[in-house]
Amino acid sequence: MTDEGIVPHDAPSNVIRAGGGIVFRTLASGRREIACIYREARGDWTFPKGKIDPGESFEECALREVLEETNLICRIVRFIGTTTYTHRKGRPKIVAYYLMSAIEGEFTPNEEVDELRWLPVELVRERLTWERDQELFDLVIALPELRAEAS
Repeated sequence: MTDEGIVPHDAPSNVIRAGGGIVFRTLASGRREIACIYREARGDWTFPKGKIDPGESFEECALREVLEETNLICRIVRFIGTTTYTHRKGRPKIVAYYLMSAIEGEFTPNEEVDELRWLPVELVRERLTWERDQELFDLVIALPELRAEAS
């Protein structure tokens, strides 16, 4: 996906573009869990995300960042929405988020992420540090992809 539809045409030229994922897995019972990451350096619980590399689409960035931060190979299920905020260095930032299904992989701590917790859907919102993440997650809760299948 290009900037069109994600970054407004009148956005400042210095806007930081990023992609991220809300990753879920399905347990044998049919119950869904969401991956939340903890970054000790920032003291926050959030979703994996990161800046777009030159020539990269939002989707490519989101998949790469999720892999780099969580060691999970995922597939994109659908676009969720964006968050916008001022980066800690004062620049505007927009992050395009995608709902992703975990295919394989196992988390190991790394330079950016200290911990990953798989949480039941109903416990995710209260774990998230940032209101912008909570509001984004509100869009995800009712999606059919997250409803538990009949056991």
